[in-house]
Amino acid sequence: MDLVRCMQAFVTTVQAGSMSAASVALGQSPAMVGQHIAALEERLGTRLLNRTTRRQSLTDFGSSYFEQCRDILDRIALAEEAAELQRTRIQGRLRITAPTTFGAEALMPALSGYRTAAPDVELDIILTDRNVDLVEEGFDVAFRIGTMSDNSMIARPLTPYRMVICAAPGYLADKGTPSHPSELDGHEAIAFTPSARSPWRFTRGEEDVRVTPTRMITVNSGQAVRVAACAGLGIIMQPEILLKRDIEAGFLARLFPDWGLGERPMWLLYYRDRRMTPRLRSFISFAVATFGRDGELVAQ
Repeated sequence: MDLVRCMQAFVTTVQAGSMSAASVALGQSPAMVGQHIAALEERLGTRLLNRTTRRQSLTDFGSSYFEQCRDILDRIALAEEAAELQRTRIQGRLRITAPTTFGAEALMPALSGYRTAAPDVELDIILTDRNVDLVEEGFDVAFRIGTMSDNSMIARPLTPYRMVICAAPGYLADKGTPSHPSELDGHEAIAFTPSARSPWRFTRGEEDVRVTPTRMITVNSGQAVRVAACAGLGIIMQPEILLKRDIEAGFLARLFPDWGLGERPMWLLYYRDRRMTPRLRSFISFAVATFGRDGELVAQ
């Protein structure tokens, strides 16, 4: 007999209290319910129910097997529900959080693609450099930079934050273009406040150079750092994804392209919830396709 049907007969019998009550709930004859349970017991090689003419009770093994069967049937129901939801219209409210600069410079320009695919989804986007608690603060999904430590989340790896060092052509014409990282010490630098005192590290083959600029403007906004550099105020080290358009447009010139400047991992996070909505599923697909590395799933 079909294993799932046998499990359904067993679980319903336990929940209903008798085979006759289960037969009503399942729309089957009591004899058929009994055959399903007997087939299950034969398959397992042990009894699940102690039965008398007046009552029934679970055996010790039957009690633990009942819980496992109920969980399996719940998962099957959830899978079927997800399939049904997938066929329905993608709509509703989606709360998203992302780091401020990434959100403004990379996420927002890319969202037109998602809006085309899911025009009925209402997007509520909060840009903050604080690591929010998705569950407590009611977010569906988050972009996050740095090392992952929260094992309650599912994390999808995105393209890492690869760093580049740039300056405006006008600044370089006035101050000179450094040919080696060690020459940065005499230049003006602009840094994002949280990382302002961290040394700039450069690697090339066996060379490992660390420079901490002494003449520095610090700003608590990544966007302001970029704007200041375009205005010719100094040299910056920022993620490539945030400076790509300015480099392509000629507003910034890249320095030391043959040196490695390190990278920071970036993730798309969402809660471990078996009832994933179509809107969340569609946004995850969009984000991984747009910013993803290789689509690999990393369960933290």
